[in-house]
Amino acid sequence: MDALSDNRHVPLCIDLDGTLVATDTLWEGLASVLIRRPWLIFAAIAWAIAGKAVLKREIAARYQSEGGDWPYRPEVIERIRLAREAGQPVWLVTGAAESTARAIADHLGLFDRVLHSTGTENLTSRRKRDRLVALCGDGGFDYAGNSRDDVKVFDAARRAIIVAPDSAARRWGASHDAEMLPLAKTSRLAILKSIRVHQWLKNVLIAVPLVLNHEYANAELALAAIAAFFSFSFLASAVYVVNDIADLANDRHHPRKRLRPLASGAVSIPVACATAAVLVLASIGLASLLPPLFWAVLTIYAIITTVYTFVLKRKLLVDVFTLATLYTVRIVAGAAATGVELSFWLLAFSIFFFLSLALVKRYVELNELAEDAGTQLKGRSYMGSDKDMIGQAGVASAFSAAMVLALYVDSKEVASMYHQPALLWPLCPLILYMLLRIWILARRSQMHEDPVVFIMRDWRSQLTTVAGACLVLMAAWEM
Repeated sequence: MDALSDNRHVPLCIDLDGTLVATDTLWEGLASVLIRRPWLIFAAIAWAIAGKAVLKREIAARYQSEGGDWPYRPEVIERIRLAREAGQPVWLVTGAAESTARAIADHLGLFDRVLHSTGTENLTSRRKRDRLVALCGDGGFDYAGNSRDDVKVFDAARRAIIVAPDSAARRWGASHDAEMLPLAKTSRLAILKSIRVHQWLKNVLIAVPLVLNHEYANAELALAAIAAFFSFSFLASAVYVVNDIADLANDRHHPRKRLRPLASGAVSIPVACATAAVLVLASIGLASLLPPLFWAVLTIYAIITTVYTFVLKRKLLVDVFTLATLYTVRIVAGAAATGVELSFWLLAFSIFFFLSLALVKRYVELNELAEDAGTQLKGRSYMGSDKDMIGQAGVASAFSAAMVLALYVDSKEVASMYHQPALLWPLCPLILYMLLRIWILARRSQMHEDPVVFIMRDWRSQLTTVAGACLVLMAAWEM
């Protein structure tokens, strides 16, 4: 029998978790279910005690995923296509639950047969090997896998194809000169990207009360502000991770968010959960060094962000008002950490300024929708027809921020705090220039979806910010 005939009788068996998809369907389903319904943790423990097959069945029943919700490896898909073109049958052989395996097989339409776990059998390692040997004979199948559980199957396969291997699979492949399927390289900075370190810039707002009250030379208060900055940053990053886990399905259907480390599978669910836990502990540790009032503000921030992640982000307009509030909470946290007095004008300005930026974010997302006005933004409560209204509200918020700033500059409070208060007046047109330019670029489809990231990368916005800071310092300088 020639090689072509062999291929027509020897199936190519493809593992699912970590091989066909760059994630683990069980871990992802478990994390998503517990994030939305944390009270099921006790039930999950009971299912795990009853056996992994039971755990997989119960999680799959509660995590209703679709075939298009997973991060498929294009290199594996291409290998499957080549095998089918050569006449070789292709099987999906996975330890995942039946509903997950069937949904993926139906979505791809590339498999001649599907073998999966049942409510009583966890089809992995020796059990997977024994099933394949019983169906195909020893050496009667090719197998593509990636993990320690696949090593037993590799031993019984005619040909082993190793994909994104863990240490055990890599050692086996090296000792048996197995085929290693080349994959696109993943950034080593994936963990840092998943916690969005660049977003920490938002927490510089914590220092605003200190600077505006001219206490920046006070070393003790400056250290308190720095501790508060990192405490907020660690907590915010933990929330980003949890939010990304909860939003995996939506992110994978987004043109840019699908490239995020969790959505793409570059960072695994266990690693992401461990990272979030470490960040929360670090945040609490730093908060313990600060006044009790800061603890209260940090707790309020955690509650609002949690409710936003699971409820408020899907509510029309409530989501953008919540985002604006969260920016203002950072300013309140700075005052709580340092003990300096908060200004009503500062809080009012902050609400309008950040409401405008939050509306920019929604406007850009709506701008990317199809022209159909009835199209709904995925995972949100906005329709394509809302775009003009969102734009009008955002520009109005920009002018409101400038108006509040003008009233503040003309107040007795400023006259008592600054030696040259007239130097603060140019701040009003500077703020309007920055915000209106962002809105113009958004309407031209030249804006990043996150205006804060845009400001970080845009030299004109950076120059405007520096000019504003210089004006504040000059106004406070005693001539």
